[in-house]
Amino acid sequence: MIREFQISDTQIVMQLWIAGNEDAHSFIAKEYWQANFEEVEKQLLKADTFVYDLNGEIKGFIGLMDEYIAGIFVDKAYRSQGIGRQLLEYVKQLHSTLSLNVYQKNERALRFYRENGFTIVSKQNDEHTGEIEFTMIWNKNKVE
Repeated sequence: MIREFQISDTQIVMQLWIAGNEDAHSFIAKEYWQANFEEVEKQLLKADTFVYDLNGEIKGFIGLMDEYIAGIFVDKAYRSQGIGRQLLEYVKQLHSTLSLNVYQKNERALRFYRENGFTIVSKQNDEHTGEIEFTMIWNKNKVE
């Protein structure tokens, strides 16, 4: 079941965030994610965040700042089971347009977003990591 994030979810959501970033972005030093942990935790409390709750345990989440998807994270043991897609479909029902940034080297995420109707609109270097990233957009009015 998908539900709104609650303050009591913070610890597990942040564990999913750090583990997911370290796993999906092996091309970026783990220290980068660890150095940003506290700031992301502060931003999490300001974001619109929804969690995937399976029998009382959080297995994934999606965080948005307005119509910008800050990230989708799913517990490694539960990936490729449709949780990320369900979270994405949930927020698609709430918005007519969504955007996000994804690293070029994160091929799995790039493929996932393309399969779910997102298109690349720009390419740039992430000033913090030096990695190439794409900005992608989804629009409800565009036929998928």
